Amino acid sequence: MSVTDDVRAQDHAPTPQTLTTPDAADVLHADHAGGAEQAAVESWRPDGDDAAPSSASPAEGTAATHPSEDAVIEAIATVHDPEIPVNIYELGLIYAIDLYDDGRVRVEMTLTAPNCPSAQELPVQVKDAVEKLPGVTNAEVEIVWDPPWDMSRMSDEARLSLNMF
Repeated sequence: MSVTDDVRAQDHAPTPQTLTTPDAADVLHADHAGGAEQAAVESWRPDGDDAAPSSASPAEGTAATHPSEDAVIEAIATVHDPEIPVNIYELGLIYAIDLYDDGRVRVEMTLTAPNCPSAQELPVQVKDAVEKLPGVTNAEVEIVWDPPWDMSRMSDEARLSLNMF
């Protein structure tokens, strides 16, 4: 079973449905009603509710060069919390991944606690890891607190590594 299948198979609390953003034009959600250039090509949620790919096709003469969902997950899995010997993907800190035709990637993540000492560095590490992928033009990482993280979000591998059964 792959990491993706394992995390999708877990029973998770629902992901946040709305986010407060400073400007509606900056919203990158797959369900955003903006133009075709704003529609996500592919979206991933840990509860298995993948958003349908956009029906909008790239402009003629251009090819969609966005990275694959699996490549983004693998890049995120290279980031480890310095206090916990498990990557942040296996810890269940990633709540959403949205991929766009133009190579943008948007990641929603949380932290194990609001006062996490790594709160400043983990989002930057995720952004850097994703932006290194071929085809990524920009990565945006947003910290969300709803739903709050709990140990049920961890993969079986993470629980085994941490002796948390």
